[in-house]
Amino acid sequence: MGETVLVLGGRSEIGLEVARRLAPGSTVVLAARRSADLDVEEKTLREAGAAEVDRVEFDADDLGSHRAVLLDVVRRHRRLDVVVVAFGLLGDQVRAEHDPDHAVQIVHTDYVAHVAVLTQLAAMMRTQGCGTIVVFSSVAGVRVRRANYVYGSAKAGLDGFTSGLADAMHGSGARVLLVRPGFVIGRMTDGMTPAPFSSTPDQVADATVRALRSGRGEVWVPAVLRPVFAVLRHAPRALWRRMPR
Repeated sequence: MGETVLVLGGRSEIGLEVARRLAPGSTVVLAARRSADLDVEEKTLREAGAAEVDRVEFDADDLGSHRAVLLDVVRRHRRLDVVVVAFGLLGDQVRAEHDPDHAVQIVHTDYVAHVAVLTQLAAMMRTQGCGTIVVFSSVAGVRVRRANYVYGSAKAGLDGFTSGLADAMHGSGARVLLVRPGFVIGRMTDGMTPAPFSSTPDQVADATVRALRSGRGEVWVPAVLRPVFAVLRHAPRALWRRMPR
């Protein structure tokens, strides 16, 4: 039997590209709001060789609904082999600095909702004794910058939570893959000037799937960002606060 791949955030460019690479012979479940509108995404996965494509309603911000959604997927498809946690919100930094509701919205989606669903997933996968959870952090959370500190702070929290979760799951048979991309050129960043060492959803997905297949627990995309941020972590604060996005 093929694997069951669940994408939480079924419209995510990166999540869909990861699923497309894992699709041949697998069942892919796309979880998103307005799941009835995922015709294009389903067609892409079927053309990539998915044995089955399922859709489920999922609202990441509705924390109380997470458990029922996950249990329903397991009921219908037996188990979860790979779960790609791909939902997120970049938000508007300028607006967030003056609108506390918007700031909280960003943090709720990018951190709180992730904590809630990852805790549910970890418990389920420990019971299974197998499976991999893929979590997308960001270099924006490695050292938070003035230019996007609301989003960056949420990613910093997610990065720390996921790192601890990975350690807690060690030895359970299930594991976590933490992905730290740099600036990704795609729908979320449309209209923004790309940062140095930018990547595309295809490149992030390629690196993610390679890391999945090799059993790694962490991957930076592109890889050069790891030594770059090893240095930037220690940049003087007066210099750091002038760093662009």
